[in-house]
Amino acid sequence: MVDTKVTLSGITLDNPVIPASGTFGYGREFAEIYDINILGSISFKGTTKDARLGNPLPRIAECTGGLINSVGLQNPGVEAVCKDELPNLAKIYKKPLIANISGFSIEEYTACARAMDKESQVGILEVNVSCPNVHNGGMAYGVCAESAAEVTRAVKAVTTKPVYIKLSPNVTDIVEIAKACEDAGADGISLINTLLGMRIDIKTRKPVIANKMGGFSGPAIFPVAVRMVYQVANAVKIPVIGMGGVSSARDVIEMMMAGATAVQVGAANLVNPYACKEIIEELPAVCEELGIEKLVDIIGIVK
Repeated sequence: MVDTKVTLSGITLDNPVIPASGTFGYGREFAEIYDINILGSISFKGTTKDARLGNPLPRIAECTGGLINSVGLQNPGVEAVCKDELPNLAKIYKKPLIANISGFSIEEYTACARAMDKESQVGILEVNVSCPNVHNGGMAYGVCAESAAEVTRAVKAVTTKPVYIKLSPNVTDIVEIAKACEDAGADGISLINTLLGMRIDIKTRKPVIANKMGGFSGPAIFPVAVRMVYQVANAVKIPVIGMGGVSSARDVIEMMMAGATAVQVGAANLVNPYACKEIIEELPAVCEELGIEKLVDIIGIVK
C-alpha cells in the first residue's frame, strides 16, 4: 500500500490533493456527485471583508490549453461566509479547511483573518496577495517583496492559525517575494496564482472579457508553475503548496518532486467535476508504477 499522507504545518492530510480556491465554491455542488471527504483539504472560495458582486460580464474566455477568468472575487463577504457558508460546509466535509482571504487594504486582510481565526474548522489561512493596494496606487500587494511582507506581518499578528501566502507569478523575481514573506513570519507559500492573459474577438474587434484582461489558468501554465515551485521550494524552509495547470496524478507527483508538499487543482474542476476524485484514485497506482512507497519521500527530490 502506498502512503499518500502529507503534513502542512502540523495538519495531516490523507492525500496532497486540494481543490483550489474559486474552482470548488463551498463544496456543495461537488458533494452531490461524490464524497468530498476523500479530499486532502478544500481551499474554499476567496473571501473579502465586504460582499462583492464581482466584475461585469462576460468574465470567462476559453483558450487553447486553459481559460481566462476575471470573476473579481465575487463572494458574500466574511461575515456571511462565517455565519452561513462554513456551517453548511461543516455538514458535508469533516476535515480542516483552507480559508482563502483577500483584501484591498491591510485593514481588510486583518478583518478577514480575525474572523477566520475564530472558525474551528479552518486549519490554514491562505492569503491572496494578488489584490490591488487601494492605498498605494493600485499596485498588487504581491508584486513587491516589501508589501507582501507587510500583509504577512499584519495577518500573523491577528491569528493563531498557520498563514500561507498565495503568490502571483506576474512578477520579476518570485523567490525574492517568497523569502520576504518567510522572513515576515509566513508558515508556508502557495503558488502560483493565475498568469495575466487576454483574448480578442476578431469579429467584433473587442476584448472577449469585459474587464479586458484576466487570470490565465489551465494545463498551459503547468510548466511555469513547476518552475516557480522548484525555485521557491529551494529558497525557503517553509512548506510550499503547488498549483497551476494540475490535471492528473502524474502532475501531482511532478509538482511534489519540484518541492510542493501539497498540490491544488484549479481549472480542471471546471472542465471535469470529478477531476480531484480521479486524481486521488489514480495516485496509488501511479506511485506503485514509479516505485514510490511514501509520497513524502519525493517532496523536493529534484535538486
